[in-house]
Amino acid sequence: MKKVLSILLGGATLAGSVFGLRVHAQQAEFDEKFKAFDLNADGIISGDEMNGARYLPQLDLNKDGKLTREEALLAVQKMRKLAGNPQASGVGNESTAILFKRLDKNGDGKLTAEELPNQKWFNGLDADKDGYVTLDEAEKGVAALRRRGGAGTASSQVSSTPIKPASEDPTFKEAPERLKGGDHGVGRMVADTTLKTLAGADLKLSSAAGKNGLVIALFSATCPISGKLAPETARLEKELKEKGVGMLLVNVPPGQKTEEAVKFLADHKLASPAASDAEGKLAQQLAAATTTEVFLLDAARTLVYRGALNDQYGLGYSKDAPQHHYLRDAVAAMLRGEPADVVATSAPGCALDLPQEKAVAGTVATYHRDISRIMQANCVECHHKGGVGPFALETYEDVIEHAGMIRKQVERGAMPPWFAAPLEGRAHSPWANDRALSERDRSDLLAWLASSDRAKGDVADAPRARVFQGEWTIGKPDAIIAGARPVSVKAEGTMPYQHVTVTTDFPEDRWVRGYEILPTAREVVHHVIVSVFEKGSRVSQGGEEGAQGYWAAYVPGNSKQVYPEGFARKLPAGATVSFQIHYTPNGKAVEDTIRMGLLFAKEPPKYVIHTTGLPNARISIPPGEANHVETASRKLPTDINVMAWMAHMHVRGKAFKFEVTLPDGKTETLLDIPKYDFNWQLRYDYATPHFLPRGSTVKITAVYDNSASNPANPDPGKTVRWGQQTFDEMMIGYMEHYTPLNPELASE
Repeated sequence: MKKVLSILLGGATLAGSVFGLRVHAQQAEFDEKFKAFDLNADGIISGDEMNGARYLPQLDLNKDGKLTREEALLAVQKMRKLAGNPQASGVGNESTAILFKRLDKNGDGKLTAEELPNQKWFNGLDADKDGYVTLDEAEKGVAALRRRGGAGTASSQVSSTPIKPASEDPTFKEAPERLKGGDHGVGRMVADTTLKTLAGADLKLSSAAGKNGLVIALFSATCPISGKLAPETARLEKELKEKGVGMLLVNVPPGQKTEEAVKFLADHKLASPAASDAEGKLAQQLAAATTTEVFLLDAARTLVYRGALNDQYGLGYSKDAPQHHYLRDAVAAMLRGEPADVVATSAPGCALDLPQEKAVAGTVATYHRDISRIMQANCVECHHKGGVGPFALETYEDVIEHAGMIRKQVERGAMPPWFAAPLEGRAHSPWANDRALSERDRSDLLAWLASSDRAKGDVADAPRARVFQGEWTIGKPDAIIAGARPVSVKAEGTMPYQHVTVTTDFPEDRWVRGYEILPTAREVVHHVIVSVFEKGSRVSQGGEEGAQGYWAAYVPGNSKQVYPEGFARKLPAGATVSFQIHYTPNGKAVEDTIRMGLLFAKEPPKYVIHTTGLPNARISIPPGEANHVETASRKLPTDINVMAWMAHMHVRGKAFKFEVTLPDGKTETLLDIPKYDFNWQLRYDYATPHFLPRGSTVKITAVYDNSASNPANPDPGKTVRWGQQTFDEMMIGYMEHYTPLNPELASE
């Protein structure tokens, strides 16, 4: 209880002038904090705004899921009385130094009468009566009061750890950098290169492979990190052999003596076949960067993973145990016939000084060796039999049949669906789910489509067929939440949003580590917004649903989410789940039953995931305007680690941008979508969460085309405002972020 008031009001219950110091800071910040949490400035904290801090729901006295300023103040007063301190306007835990810094507006290290206007408080702290209060005076005043038994002694204070930037959290800081697979050869066929064994004999990659694939593990006898990873490599070579996956150890540094490599293998009891790549032939083909990289090839020599073995060791750090087993996870996924969650990372190790492989002049792509793999890596996930794509692209015949459409959509950048512009100053894409074709894949595909023969090539070069799960692509759910009865969808016209509510019967809170939303008639479902309401609270429905945030969502291009280990969403005991469904009739009357499959975490997570909406419900788009701009800004009330962004507009939406102004005045573009597409409302997931400090101002900018030249415009002659249907408009920037479940343990 004390902690709730502490965080909200930011002060501590010390008597006299020190109490006044806190009260002044508290009263000055109460309205500021309330407004900061009230993202849409409607005077009410509601929806996912309530996830802005863990204590906000405790202030919701009538449990209606909303919090007014008056209700918050009343809750504070009641909690204060229950805490046994009716005179105090707040209970807090911030140090005098922190409060002093907050009140010292000009940062000169002194508090003046203007910065602390209550004369009684000021006089009590100005010990030497020189007309200003120093930090030393303030701290000595606090200490004197504590010695005299003033309220709020150190023993009564409750710690509150601020959120750490992900870059300073060991969970992220020491992990290898996640890379975009398509830019690093993942999905391509690796030639059956011949190397020399350490004994001087010829050895082909195919000879070292097992029936299910091959791991190529680079090493150097003089690289310290190679030595540290050797015990895990030894364990892996035994496990992989049992799974039908071979391992080839490749000594890569040019000029390293053979006897050094032989001794290294003997010292670490490594028994797999070993070869030398002194000329750099294989390393160049793989574009290897360090001596610790591993490369996983499937049975058809398709590169399915490259990067670090795990994240236990790196330059300048060591962990007791790895937190991410990249190679093990990739092997497990390959054996299931699925792509790995992480297909490429950097690999901390000793850098290699090798030229990059140059494309062979005159090399012509063939279907079986090249194009089929491009299709598998970028298209077949949706375009397979029974998939969400309108047609399959699994065979040569499929690709030929739809060659014209493939070429058109690739040339215009509509497929694969990815609309984020590259960010200035970024060597690699920051997005974990970046779907854009690599330049090499794009040029090879378009050249092959433009060729006269569209060569098939050798069928022996064909990749293994992709394997797709049954109806649930996340695997068998631990629980399924489904509507009690189907919704009838008419054949023509439009339909108002449908609302389906389900009251759950879980006797205790559940932590959800993943979900998938699965309609039975996907062809008529445009999007679904899922909200969760605690037991006993009022279930809100209407045009504002989803504006403040969501618990889960189904939109074009996004139907599921599985969170990293240690992250989860909370599903309260006995909660009511509300599905807001937008149906788009397609010429045939059908019925649809909405379902959501859930994966439960086995234990409470370290971090709780929230999605906050940054809406602008006051948009007004004039008739005929082709480039109407609307903006909205929100100041962050607390430190935030952002996991993902998502933009939402309707058919007049043309472009969307997220920007931030940091407390020091620096600005940064977070996400730029220059060509927004209503049909593909993608999430943009960071590979590593992006830290935004408290006081940062996030700005969203939307551009609308309400002109007659917009073919999707229902009526260019009217002023368009906020509304549910696609002939209305919306402007919401969604921010997915996380908070520690136990702030006290966040620094561990």
